[in-house]
Amino acid sequence: MDNRRIILDCDPGHDDAVAILLAGNTPGIELLGITVESGNQTLEKTGRNALNLVQYFGLDIPVCKGVPYPIIKDVEVCSAIHGESGLDGFDFPPLTIDYDKRGAVEYIIETIRSSKEKITMVTTGPMTNLALALRVAPSIVENIEEVVLMGGSFTNGNVSPAAEFNILTDPEAAYIVFGSGCKLTMMGLDVTRKVLVLPEIVERMEKVGNKASDLFCQLMKVFNQNQKRVFGWEGGPLHDPVTIAYLIDPSVVTLQHVHTEIDISHGPSYGRTNCDMPDYLKRETNSFVAISVDVQKYWDIIEAGLRRY
Repeated sequence: MDNRRIILDCDPGHDDAVAILLAGNTPGIELLGITVESGNQTLEKTGRNALNLVQYFGLDIPVCKGVPYPIIKDVEVCSAIHGESGLDGFDFPPLTIDYDKRGAVEYIIETIRSSKEKITMVTTGPMTNLALALRVAPSIVENIEEVVLMGGSFTNGNVSPAAEFNILTDPEAAYIVFGSGCKLTMMGLDVTRKVLVLPEIVERMEKVGNKASDLFCQLMKVFNQNQKRVFGWEGGPLHDPVTIAYLIDPSVVTLQHVHTEIDISHGPSYGRTNCDMPDYLKRETNSFVAISVDVQKYWDIIEAGLRRY
């Protein structure tokens, strides 16, 4: 795939950390900056986690804080999986870097408007920052190559029978983005639940033996302990890096072009990504939805990413 200039909008988060790891040091991907919102933890905590990761990986990019709340809902966090810090399991050195002076929405608008090449937006948390940028400056759609998101599901959710966490945390934001006219590629639970960090995966990555694998393995051990306690799984699904793996090698997933609508009814299916997989409604397609993933290829991509550090 051609060189991609990306902004990574995230809420670190154990799986977000691995997405940052991949995006920050992969040929063919130019990580322009990171924007942060609440999600896996509050904005103060996810922001600090993003700074810690950028410093640890030696990335010379801006980190911009977003708005602290969803568009309508109250803040929801996922401390049962990601812990009190949002990134439990690794002791980072003292921070010596700080946030960029621009807020996330300002940074997204400014960067997309000024770029001579189209920008790919990758979202691995709630879509609040991007939605607000599209509301404030709808013309930026013209310079967005693609929005690649981790979120949603065409089957069941993981925080309600209908909804996945990233979408349910701010359904109105997702509704705005899905209706924006951007090219959308959705990595939902249907594929991300298949890439499990089983004990043999942790053992495999430990053999890499560098700073990236050290962080990966320490984080994943705590991540898996929490997944085991909450869901009974031996290995947690490493959701977010599927977005970057797709940009590295699109053949890692199989996509279906469908119409998707976000349920903002505030009823029992609030936050559902209603993907018309059988094309019942004959509506215009607006999203590419991942329906399968090559698990072996995915872990090969993760290992290669670790080895580049």
